[in-house]
Amino acid sequence: MLLYGRGAEQSAVGRLLAEAGAGRAGVLVLRGEPGIGKSVLLAEAADGAQGRVLRATGVESEARLPYAALSQLLAPVLDRVPELPGPQRAALERVLGLSDGPAGDRLLVGLAVLTLLGDLAEQGPLLCLVDDVQWVDRESVAALQVAARRLGAEAVALLLATRTDGPELPGLPEVRVEPLSEQAAVALLAAVVPELADTDTVLKAAQGNPLALLELSAGEVAGVLPPAGRLRLTYHGQVSRLPGGTQRWLLLAALEESGSLEVLLRAAAECGLTVADLAPAEQQGLVRVELGADRVTFRHPVLRSALIDRAPLVDRLAAHTALAQAYGERAPLCRAWHLALAATGRDAAVAEELASAAAGAAWRGGHLGASAAYERAARLSPDPSRARELTVEAVEAALEAGELGRAEALAAAADVPGLDAVTRAHLLFARGVAEFWRGEHRSAHLRLTEAAALAAQFAPGPAARVLVQAVHAAWYLDADAVRGTLTALDDLVLPAGDPLAPVAGYLARTLGDAPDAPTPAGPDAPDGPTPAETERAARAAGAVAPVDLALVCGAALSAGQDEEVLDLAGRLVREAREGGLFGTLPTLLFFLAEAELFTGRPGTADEHAGEALRLAEDCGQPQWTGQTHGFLAYLAAARGEDARCREQAGLARARGASGVRWAQWALGVLELGAGRAEDAWAQLAALTGGGHNFHVSATRSVPDLVEAAVRLRRPEEVAEPLARFERWAERGGRPWARALVHRCHALLAPDEWAEDLYLAALARHAEQPRPWEQARTELLYGEWLRRNRRKAEARVPLRSAEQTLRQLGALPWAERARLELDATGAPATGGPVKAVAGLTPQESQIVRLAAQGLSNRDIAAQLFLSARTVGHHLYKAYPKLGVSSRTDLAEVLPALS
Repeated sequence: MLLYGRGAEQSAVGRLLAEAGAGRAGVLVLRGEPGIGKSVLLAEAADGAQGRVLRATGVESEARLPYAALSQLLAPVLDRVPELPGPQRAALERVLGLSDGPAGDRLLVGLAVLTLLGDLAEQGPLLCLVDDVQWVDRESVAALQVAARRLGAEAVALLLATRTDGPELPGLPEVRVEPLSEQAAVALLAAVVPELADTDTVLKAAQGNPLALLELSAGEVAGVLPPAGRLRLTYHGQVSRLPGGTQRWLLLAALEESGSLEVLLRAAAECGLTVADLAPAEQQGLVRVELGADRVTFRHPVLRSALIDRAPLVDRLAAHTALAQAYGERAPLCRAWHLALAATGRDAAVAEELASAAAGAAWRGGHLGASAAYERAARLSPDPSRARELTVEAVEAALEAGELGRAEALAAAADVPGLDAVTRAHLLFARGVAEFWRGEHRSAHLRLTEAAALAAQFAPGPAARVLVQAVHAAWYLDADAVRGTLTALDDLVLPAGDPLAPVAGYLARTLGDAPDAPTPAGPDAPDGPTPAETERAARAAGAVAPVDLALVCGAALSAGQDEEVLDLAGRLVREAREGGLFGTLPTLLFFLAEAELFTGRPGTADEHAGEALRLAEDCGQPQWTGQTHGFLAYLAAARGEDARCREQAGLARARGASGVRWAQWALGVLELGAGRAEDAWAQLAALTGGGHNFHVSATRSVPDLVEAAVRLRRPEEVAEPLARFERWAERGGRPWARALVHRCHALLAPDEWAEDLYLAALARHAEQPRPWEQARTELLYGEWLRRNRRKAEARVPLRSAEQTLRQLGALPWAERARLELDATGAPATGGPVKAVAGLTPQESQIVRLAAQGLSNRDIAAQLFLSARTVGHHLYKAYPKLGVSSRTDLAEVLPALS
């Protein structure tokens, strides 16, 4: 295939294919205007591919049909679907219509596509081509994006083509297909129409668009219209000269758009047309009939638009009616849509048929298509009450699809005076959720609490769920908002045995008295249920786990119940993985990572936080991307990674308010570890003294603030935050928290009292070890001993601190301990095995699972990777660990843990 002026694009595609041939996956998006040559580049790629080729093309009418393009792409390889891991197989079979049951999470479908493509690539290079992405249904696009972002060491090339105004595909590399240069355009014309006399007129009119050059060279169209407009005029003239029956046949094909010859033949018969009526269009090359594929295809998509634009209304209505009859019961959503488009006024029967089809689409996971269908059904319904119900369905389907902007717009338009309480509660909830995820916490909180107040009158159980969401929004406002929302939750009269009652009670008790000093259920507070007891009671009542239990983890962390969260969040994460509840996983993984950090597992905390970030990005959850960036900034700060800490903190701030507090703590710890006490104080004072001093990061950063204040000789400025922290520690009754109180007082005390306080802190640490905090207490005690010229005694805590801090990867702090040891005249101890410390978080996670005996395929299913990528990471990890095979990994497992 000879192309003109496309050297750069051909090189990019060639590199993609070469990489796939070498076993390295790649993705490329071609973006350009209609007729610019994207489809030709895809065809050339198919011709040059070494292995198997899978193809799909978006069609405008199928953009509302869930997973239509994915079904088209995977149709030749459906026999491989039964080989997928259980949850992935079930999810993919349901959305492709191969089995009954509700659709799984969209992310799970994407992971199933990833695994399937990886399996196919084991037999040789695989090229996946998807054209006209601007018309691919959103569900298929989401699944392909999930798979594309996780392709790694597979022989897979994914090549997508979309129009200039097509959907944004963040994270995927892109090449703009620009108009041809004048030299290339002249060469193209000379090759295809050497007899053309007036090339200048065609060149000026086409403006470098290859298809326009070809089409206009056969006619006399000129002017300054954009290429699509010029082509539309050209096609309009060609169609106008066809017989009337041919024009009506072409209109049917344009409106049907999937190109199904079987459907079009039935529709044509409904209109009194035969295949003979299509012959003139075939002879002119406007359409092509592919009997083997049972498809009718147009020469160019612009021709389809030209046919629809020029058709009289009466012809379009008749065509939609005929197509609805042709689809019959085989495709209920297509039939219902065409009936709706044929309706000339409100029609109860059509509205109900479309609503029924929408419910079926939602059942298959096509929530976006269902939302559009419900919205249209609402406009068709003559009953105002029913129309409101259908609008609520449209709003809720849009929320399920993650289309928060659409859900909010629909809800705002429908929120008019005189609505009944049920409808208004639904609409307010939708608007509140959309605002919450956008970071507009105050307005979100107002709408959610108002929705709950309305729902409480007729459905206290759902009202409780709305209030739990409102608690989350209030958390980013102030303590008064939290207390007020929890009071409303506590006042709600839930029916006996309601599954949310234990959760509501736990939240009210743990957070309600004083969010800046929670009253948790700990050793010194036995009068309330623990997180585990709350979980058991909620499950026994039928709570939806893990969704209903997620905020219990957050509340328990605010109360200092870290070990309990480690257990509960770990269990909920496993359930979410097994059940495919990926929308909830970022939240749970974040809480799990926090618990791991606080209990002395920074390595696994880093792994789970990284996974939470990737999933939050996939699920479109900026609330959790911001917080996770801030958390990752803290981990980098503890390790002394200045550039990474600042980068992650910047990303946290850019995502809105949710990550700011963690970012402030991270930067404070970074500066403190580097010895820049003034800069540390600026960050930590802003954090602990602001209106969010009840947040986890603000509460737990007080000991760092005290250390910075002491180094700056400003101890009087920390009296209030330290008193608040001391109350919090006493209420919780946790030995580790009381150890930090003793450490703070030791830093502030005169020398004659300091040692007793340091020893009391170390005794408390021994009761409930926390490696990071215990090592820092040992470091401060050792520094105090050395300053008081007790060098021999100082060596013991300093040596212990250095060893622990090196094992944790907290190198700036370990270096401080080493320098102190040098000052005592003692040699420093060595660090941990460098190979283990050199693993990336993902390599460490994979190695740990492999050492436990999991296969590559099992690890891939758990971590949302392909088996080939897991093997690639293991291959890179072996030399770092000094091992040569999987059987040797058990020896390094203790160090990794």
